[in-house]
Amino acid sequence: MAITKEDILKALSYVEEPDLGKDLVTLNMIEDVQVDGKNVSFTVILTTPACPLKDLIRNACVTAIHTMVDKEADVTVNMTSRVTSGRGDTSEVLRGVKNIIAVASGKGGVGKSTVTSNLAIALAATGARVGLIDADISGPSIPTMFGVEQERPYMVQGDHGKNYIQPVEKYGVKMMSIGFLTPADGAVVWRGPMASSALRQFISDVDWGELDYLLLDLPPGTSDIHLTMVQALPVTGAVIVTTPQKVALADAVRGLQMFRQPQINVPVLGVVENMAYFTPAELPENKYYIFGQGGGQSLADKYEVSLLGQVPLVQSIRESGDEGSPIVLQNDSPASGVFKELAQSVAQQVSLRNATLGKTKPVEIKS
Repeated sequence: MAITKEDILKALSYVEEPDLGKDLVTLNMIEDVQVDGKNVSFTVILTTPACPLKDLIRNACVTAIHTMVDKEADVTVNMTSRVTSGRGDTSEVLRGVKNIIAVASGKGGVGKSTVTSNLAIALAATGARVGLIDADISGPSIPTMFGVEQERPYMVQGDHGKNYIQPVEKYGVKMMSIGFLTPADGAVVWRGPMASSALRQFISDVDWGELDYLLLDLPPGTSDIHLTMVQALPVTGAVIVTTPQKVALADAVRGLQMFRQPQINVPVLGVVENMAYFTPAELPENKYYIFGQGGGQSLADKYEVSLLGQVPLVQSIRESGDEGSPIVLQNDSPASGVFKELAQSVAQQVSLRNATLGKTKPVEIKS
């Protein structure tokens, strides 16, 4: 009996997307079904190029066809992606950006910029279009992390004759930082309103174009910058970076709770535990919990969010950041794999958030 497109779609209607809990056909994730005798092909549209379940979904599709249609069918599953967005605002601000992710910590020194830089590059390596705003006005470190301290943005003319700043781009990531506009050895001593004004310019006066993910590397604590961000942008979700010890966790809780305040109400995508354990290069199987153990997991459990990843304390992570070539670029490094898995986890949580929660809009904070 000849195989039909209807047979294929019926079989695939029994394949569930593990995160979203619905079948691929209902979710409109199947396109371009082709049948030629026993040769069957179709395309699965994933919600992110960083999907960690790609192989699982592919194998489930093949199994469904062989089980429900024809065990001798030659099945070709093409995988592509269309990043989802949960934006519900109608403003012109960053209209081409699908998802805005705030990376925050309650305190400094936990490696937030290192995590953000490697996360951005890892997402870009999957094929996603990625941007990065260095929102730490008084302590910008993104130019150093990317090895572009000497780069300077230039102006381009956009629609209606308005001039826009062209962001610096490296490793597939578009970025903007106050570090590109001030002397490397100069101190930025600004009051809150000036810093907030600079952030607003990075948002509205930079030619970001079309992006799947825009990451914001926020300063430590909870300040004017954080309020400016949630008021100016429809933030998809926040990632909280901490280290395992009690003093860092106490501040991370404050950072997390800021996003959960009723008047802000930004979803927390999860927690990243940085410096989770020390592994010496000569003993790669050994783990020494210098700053304590399980702090990130306990924080995630207490506030019912995901532990997105545990990043080891490895000398090469620090060295590569200082050299402007983040560790995620070194495919032979175990730490590189950690950041790639982190990118998959973040992308997964963004897709889940967009499918299950309400539309994201800028926050209206009444003084």
